[in-house]
Amino acid sequence: MSGGPLMVIGGAEDKTGSRQVLSRFVRLAGGPGSRIAVVATASSLGEEIVDAYREAFGALGVTDVVAPRPRTRAEASDPELVADLDAADGVFLTGGNQSTLSGVVSGTPFGAAIRAAHARGAVVGGTSAGASVQSEHMVAFGRPGATPKMRMAQMSAGLGLLPEAVIDQHFDQRNRYGRLLSLVAHAPHLLGMGVDEDTAAVVVGAELEVLGRGAVTLFDGRWMTSNVDTARGSAPLLASGVVLHVLPSGSRFDLEARELLPGAGGRPDDLRESRPTPTGTRERRIAVEGALGDRSRT
Repeated sequence: MSGGPLMVIGGAEDKTGSRQVLSRFVRLAGGPGSRIAVVATASSLGEEIVDAYREAFGALGVTDVVAPRPRTRAEASDPELVADLDAADGVFLTGGNQSTLSGVVSGTPFGAAIRAAHARGAVVGGTSAGASVQSEHMVAFGRPGATPKMRMAQMSAGLGLLPEAVIDQHFDQRNRYGRLLSLVAHAPHLLGMGVDEDTAAVVVGAELEVLGRGAVTLFDGRWMTSNVDTARGSAPLLASGVVLHVLPSGSRFDLEARELLPGAGGRPDDLRESRPTPTGTRERRIAVEGALGDRSRT
């Protein structure tokens, strides 16, 4: 795996408190002097969500924030919007509806510019919908539940920044164990990656590091036995021999070897503080958009 760092964020990252996850994004982009492009295509909140990230990144010292937001595939071919990505040190994809994001940018000059930014070394990060779209295969929609079942979820094409993987977000909070495991059962070569809220999988080369308050759950199904070829309807699926990794903050994992790296694990004391609750009207709208949009489409 080559290119710049990736940040796969499970949604609901802290924007007003210690900002652990967003602080790492800024650091990977080059610090306060960097230029960050916030892409809110997935969101229905438009400027409102952009303003929230302008304030969050501004509190971390970043003043150069641009906000290209193509809403159609025609707009995703606009040279002016593409140019906003050409000079960016970091590209941040907001939450919302990942099918909207993929449908607008995949296969367009704007989508190519995101991939080019990553290839030249810029950090590409995304939260919620912006996390799912980073993988080669993306969760399009599905149902919650702990037991994997037939027809529980469906995949579509993502941006392909993280190959051989499928990403799910809000993982523990919305009980998505079953749907991610069902996708791995249908495509055992893919590494299933479930990311909790206010948590990030930071990928540099082949190394994944976990940062934040929750965990990253990995399903490695390369040697699994399943009954996807005979199960019918919405029957529970057989999933035997899946290798499970639950990685808390501080853990490091080799994505190529698919094994835990030495010295991994631990949870810094500054992550144990109580999680801030959204207090403002805008913060509640952002949280509600993720919840409602996700239940209806993903």
